[in-house]
Amino acid sequence: MTDAALGFGLAMVALLLFSTAILTTKAASNRIPLSLGFLIATVVNVGFSAVALGVQLAWQQQGLQWNGLALALFAVAGAFSTYLGRWFFYESVVRFGPAKASIFQVSSPLFTALIAWLVLGERLGPVAALGMFMAVGGLMLVSTKPGFFPGRQAIALDAGGVEAAAPSLPATQAPGPGLHARLLQSVFLLGLGSSMAYAIGNVLRGSAVRVWPEPVLGGLVGAVCGLALHLVFSRDKLGLLMRLREADRKGAWLYALIGVATISAQMCVIAAMRYIPLSIVTLVTLCTPLLVFPLSYSIYKTKSDLNRNTLLGSALTLLGVAIIVFR
Repeated sequence: MTDAALGFGLAMVALLLFSTAILTTKAASNRIPLSLGFLIATVVNVGFSAVALGVQLAWQQQGLQWNGLALALFAVAGAFSTYLGRWFFYESVVRFGPAKASIFQVSSPLFTALIAWLVLGERLGPVAALGMFMAVGGLMLVSTKPGFFPGRQAIALDAGGVEAAAPSLPATQAPGPGLHARLLQSVFLLGLGSSMAYAIGNVLRGSAVRVWPEPVLGGLVGAVCGLALHLVFSRDKLGLLMRLREADRKGAWLYALIGVATISAQMCVIAAMRYIPLSIVTLVTLCTPLLVFPLSYSIYKTKSDLNRNTLLGSALTLLGVAIIVFR
């Protein structure tokens, strides 16, 4: 198997896992609020990746060769993607709705390509670039219609595609009179902040895994960093523990499943970044609407998700991805 085929295969596995997480969140969010479910999923992210690392070490029967710089890059990537990107995205969803927020979200591969070109010298050929623009345009068409999450609920995407319930917002979220309030009222700045945070996280992860091929440990480090920031900025920590104890057990298990799916997908994303351009990995893992919309129609009977924009955008996205794969 060629490196390119392996990279695309890993990205496709991540896409399937992300789609599973979204569909599972539909059922889980009816039992436990998303803010509490995020904590459960993130704790499981840490626990499952730690178990996976233990299995890896036992299987290879040799210790890790530590790389301090790569470890730091994975940690900073977790801060940008697992926490900061989610915060910007969720803030934009709450204030302006999922349709507007998602338009910026699907632009993340373009920012990833730009930053990877400036920082890593990673370039896409004209045919691959054309395919990417077509795919991103198709995803934007699909995203103009809000998904099946009602009201203020949304799924927050990780840079490589990690999706989980939105995190608690930092205590500084309350808008005040002045520059901070004006920034929070700008859909452009919030959407751009989300897309840029995810793109930076992608480039940091890609840089780290190419000098230190440890995707499992990279996923663990990012998850620990995201969980730590979530706990630091969470308000009413004692109340949070009480709500955890009183949470619906079936809902908690569903969020635990989401945690397993999302961290497994994240490790696949990091591994794929060793073999194919970072922006292509990001693009593939953002194609979840192509699977989620028809599956949600089949499972949850959400007929409103299937419309002309969805069908046209799906066709354009698939054509763009096909151009990239078979170029």
